[in-house]
Amino acid sequence: MHLVISLLVVVTCGLSGTAALLRFAPIRPGMATAGVPESWLVFPIGTLKATGALGVLIGSLALPPLGTISAFGLVLFFTCAIYTHIRAQDYSAQFGLACGFFLLCLADVLLGVSFR
Repeated sequence: MHLVISLLVVVTCGLSGTAALLRFAPIRPGMATAGVPESWLVFPIGTLKATGALGVLIGSLALPPLGTISAFGLVLFFTCAIYTHIRAQDYSAQFGLACGFFLLCLADVLLGVSFR
């Protein structure tokens, strides 16, 4: 079960991070609504999501503690994203995605800790 959740984190956060790094146009309106500068799309947003996904992937293949730590970093990232949406009173689809990503990453952390 842990491997399945980890791979879901890798795919979802990896794709989301890649979309941010490529400045995918549909992301921009949600960021503007939440009050996040577009200049943050590549760094820190895209970079943190992509490196977090890479850490979870490496953790799944070779270094389990790295995967758990990376997933925890993503939990912190999505906590900040949720907070930003709440402060801006933005409860759009991006808010729902941030909550979904948060729960998925949290499940990965909890499963990673429980298997040690």
